[in-house]
Amino acid sequence: MRKFLIAALLLAVGAISVLAQDQKNELAGTIGRTIISDQTTPDTSTPFNTVHFGHGTSFNVNYGRRLRSYRWGDLSVEVPVIFNPDEDLNYGTNQIPKEYSSYFITPAARVTFIPNLAISPWLSFGGGIGIFHASSELLYFGSNNGDRSKVTAAIQGGIGFDVRLPKIERLKFRFEARDDWSGGPPLNIDTGRSRQHNYYVGAGVVFRF
Repeated sequence: MRKFLIAALLLAVGAISVLAQDQKNELAGTIGRTIISDQTTPDTSTPFNTVHFGHGTSFNVNYGRRLRSYRWGDLSVEVPVIFNPDEDLNYGTNQIPKEYSSYFITPAARVTFIPNLAISPWLSFGGGIGIFHASSELLYFGSNNGDRSKVTAAIQGGIGFDVRLPKIERLKFRFEARDDWSGGPPLNIDTGRSRQHNYYVGAGVVFRF
């Protein structure tokens, strides 16, 4: 058993060394905001019948791996995970939760154009799931007795660019904008929409290994 563990450890170290030499992998982290359009409900008898969404501070952690390199660019796969821990809500009556959190996990293909330049633009497209979890409290007072959790399919599209940092080969600066098109969160009311755009805009760093 001990010999097996030593052999496995040596193989793991060797694999990591090879990956580090190739630098085909990357781990990125960005911070930004989630932007969602206001939604007006069909119920015109309710005063101030528009749901307003706050611009929640959000985070994206992303693992990527380069599959192929061409003269014009690179083809990679990536797994962006966007987390919005606190999306504040506002509405005219005490029917909706005060806030909710969301996760979007959307494996995707990414094409990076001219990666050897100082600034490299890229496009991303994929799909996965969105997970919403509403607050246990209603907007103004009282407990939220409605459905609080919801899982929905999500389609992701993204654009951005990576900027090479001088004299730091393994690090890049990243600016990105992504749209997770998904079902709506559990709001306890009918907004007249079955799906919504969850726009994420953020910036951060990319570590290549």
